[in-house]
Amino acid sequence: MELSSKKVENALIVGMKGRLDALTSPNFEDAICKFIREGEIRIVFDLGDLDYISSAGLRAILSTAKRLKAEDGAIAFANITGMISEVFEISGFGSMFNIYGSALLAAKELS
Repeated sequence: MELSSKKVENALIVGMKGRLDALTSPNFEDAICKFIREGEIRIVFDLGDLDYISSAGLRAILSTAKRLKAEDGAIAFANITGMISEVFEISGFGSMFNIYGSALLAAKELS
């Protein structure tokens, strides 16, 4: 999986490309923990280029959300489509988290 990041307003947009599964979720969590340690506590995950997410990926996201909550931060998701959208709905993530049509809108809402 490839991660990219850019700061917009007071939020960090993290673009995800590829697969978030048992093989890639440890690296994902390490990268996000580094962002949080650096003070980034408002994070938008842009899932427009994410091809696949497994239960391990969902656990990594949930773990990230808990870390951010402990830091009085916030998490949001953007550009969820196709299979990723179905997984979010089936797992209940669709009702647990704020989901936006664009990462820029999500970043403005979190700021």
